[in-house]
Amino acid sequence: MLKGIRGAITAESNTTDSIREAAIELFTELINKNSLSEENVSYVEFSVTKDLDAVYPAKFVRQDLGWGKTAFMCVQEMHVKNSLPMCIRVLILADINKEPEFVYLKGASDLRK
Repeated sequence: MLKGIRGAITAESNTTDSIREAAIELFTELINKNSLSEENVSYVEFSVTKDLDAVYPAKFVRQDLGWGKTAFMCVQEMHVKNSLPMCIRVLILADINKEPEFVYLKGASDLRK
């Protein structure tokens, strides 16, 4: 059954290296917790807050993790006053046979309180 798997992380700064590190950390944790492989993932959407515009986070999942067959989209998160800055969110649509495990890392752990 297709299920949505969510996650978020904050980046240290608006740099290619910081966004790469955060995107790979978040995506790797989601893969491990949910036993994902590229074959069971249909779609991945990253959103970033307006203060992160140095690079697309999906680039690193394709480039560093080798996920070249999956459909990716990167969008800017809706700006809301006093929202969490420097935040990368992800929604993965995957065919899994268990309840999804969501992952919220670094400053994004505050989103689940």
